[in-house]
Amino acid sequence: MVRLRPRRTRCGGCGASHVLLPVFVLLRRVDLAEVIGEALAAKASGAGARAIAVVLGRPVDTVRGWLRRFSARAERIRAYFTMLLVEAGVDPVVPALTATPFADAVASVAGVWKAAASRWPDIGEVSPWLLASAASRGRLLAPSWL
Repeated sequence: MVRLRPRRTRCGGCGASHVLLPVFVLLRRVDLAEVIGEALAAKASGAGARAIAVVLGRPVDTVRGWLRRFSARAERIRAYFTMLLVEAGVDPVVPALTATPFADAVASVAGVWKAAASRWPDIGEVSPWLLASAASRGRLLAPSWL
């Protein structure tokens, strides 16, 4: 369990107050990005929401919400992370399409991580889902992203 007390700051440009979140959390989510990423990867491998919820020790409705949100924008997520993969990789290998757009999107997130780790070795020390959180500015499952 991680206790988090996000800091706030005032924007010099607009004067509004903003919450500063660390890279290991997603906007408007209680669970860590890695936990949500594990659920997404398990779904891409064919697991159902109930089985994922049991393994992660999370409520089924919470897991279903993550999966539905990701599924609703899977094609746009795949396109975004494929673009990042091509830009980050030295000699990028775009993942082959799979049976579902959901699995394609998860594969593109893993592909970006591999491409970035091959170019910048220290990136390999973080999980693909921390990289995805950073690349999406914490908005991977947020309604306003993409």
